[in-house]
Amino acid sequence: MASSCLLLACVVAAAMVSAVSCGPPKVPPGPNITAAYGKQWLEARGTWYGKPKGAGPDDNGGACGYKDVDKAPFLGMNSCGNDPIFKDGKGCGSCFEVKCSKPEACSDKPVIIHITDMNTEPIAAYHFDLSGHAFGAMAKEGKDEELRKAGIIDMQFRRVRCKYPGETKVTFHVEKGSNPNYFAVLVKYVGGDGDVVKVELKEKGSEEWKPLNESWGAIWRIDTPKPLKGPFSLRVTTESDQKLVANDVIPDNWKADALYKSEIQVD
Repeated sequence: MASSCLLLACVVAAAMVSAVSCGPPKVPPGPNITAAYGKQWLEARGTWYGKPKGAGPDDNGGACGYKDVDKAPFLGMNSCGNDPIFKDGKGCGSCFEVKCSKPEACSDKPVIIHITDMNTEPIAAYHFDLSGHAFGAMAKEGKDEELRKAGIIDMQFRRVRCKYPGETKVTFHVEKGSNPNYFAVLVKYVGGDGDVVKVELKEKGSEEWKPLNESWGAIWRIDTPKPLKGPFSLRVTTESDQKLVANDVIPDNWKADALYKSEIQVD
């Protein structure tokens, strides 16, 4: 009955004032979150998606292009970010501390999550749509299911440097469809800033670093009329202008849809 009354009220109001909207108000996005790390906590709204204890997307992927967010080192501690967090893909891989103090099931203790996906719901200046697992991790022990039932919550966040286990190195996945004239690569597991703002490629025997174009998410590509010859070195630049060079990381007999692990990582 209440919903019928609300619908009727909306119809009447809309007939009187054409600008009236009966949905939740749209909130413009906040300023981009950068790699200027600080101790200040910012306010956000939090939701969750996927399976209650899952890693988010059913295929364990997302808008960054990662294929294995349920496995180490992410281990399902993942989240979508709205525009100022996802930043059209340049926020992929960045790390945040998140916590909540309300409702009662919240522990108010921070946990670290990785940005692996995007959302566009205009419900807050900053909006994290977390995996069910990550959302539940903000709860008091044994209260994760209760917290997930809350749906939308107020939460706090701050950007932090990504720290991976010692055996985790910057890794490159050569995307399907790649060939000597079209080379696309997914970059993941970058420590420090976590995100990537520039990728360059150098062929064996050359001194020229060729810039790649951002394709989508964390995937970068180069199109060239002259066939590329491996092995390739890749130079990655993070948001705070830190450069990492993976020498000859892509072998001369490289294959599409193959993973290549470097020996480099942010200290």
